[in-house]
Amino acid sequence: MTDYTPLFSANSPRAQRWQLRTKTLQLPTRPLVMGIVNVTPDSFSDGGKFFAREAAIRHALLLADQGADILDVGGESTRPYSDAVSAAEELSRVVEVVREICRQTTIPVSIDTSKAEVAEAALEAGAEIINDVTGLEGDPQMLAVAARTGAGVCAMHMQGTPLTMQENPAYQNVVEEILEYLRARQRVLLEAGIANEKICLDPGIGFGKTHQHNLTLLANSHRFHELAAPLLVGHSRKGFVGKVLRDKETDRTAATVGVSMMLATRGVQVLRVHDVQETSQALRLFEAAGGIDGNAAILE
Repeated sequence: MTDYTPLFSANSPRAQRWQLRTKTLQLPTRPLVMGIVNVTPDSFSDGGKFFAREAAIRHALLLADQGADILDVGGESTRPYSDAVSAAEELSRVVEVVREICRQTTIPVSIDTSKAEVAEAALEAGAEIINDVTGLEGDPQMLAVAARTGAGVCAMHMQGTPLTMQENPAYQNVVEEILEYLRARQRVLLEAGIANEKICLDPGIGFGKTHQHNLTLLANSHRFHELAAPLLVGHSRKGFVGKVLRDKETDRTAATVGVSMMLATRGVQVLRVHDVQETSQALRLFEAAGGIDGNAAILE
């Protein structure tokens, strides 16, 4: 029997920290867990469960107790074929939720939005991160808001829009094309005055990709360390899981955790998931048993 050798170890080249608006996230070998708080009636997995303000706040605080390192609050669904909502509607959904979460916990809050007005209001309410599925391209004011506020930013790749992205996604080489897109967006962010240490990048699993594109990106996620920025991957409960399992209706929690463990071996720094407790526990045991850096923990 041969020893298990991970693709990444504690000594592998990868970003070690992510500077946010007022906080700094150290990025250990084990990925950080970003808990999803959908304040929407129509998100693909849990739409409507936490649409009421108090329900969203309770859910966020529960995720914090379960081990979330970041809480990602969104007020507009970006599932395939979803329609946009107005800035006023999005503001009414998220701002007070963000404010109350920040009052009750010190865990950094991310605002999942592509609208500069929403991002700025959420940052004023205490958020630390702008998580933008359009790569900060969807609103011409977003770059200026990010630069002026000093927020941490996560720029994601998406082919098309949520309404159109799954109609016929096509690439010559999905890994190389998304790598080059993120490299270009990184340059744009830097030129806009956003410091390099503020930037996190996301290949956009499920956003304008076929199931095979998603699997190829996951298998090659270590390539994105070439960008020398923290990597965020949002794979939780997505359609490719049901496709691989050949059951669209099955519970996707265990399968999502399995993908999370694989991403840990690729050195991905942030995992955006619905099931925080299961993911956090699995990562702790995976690390303790030597699955991430090859060295098992010694327990007294």
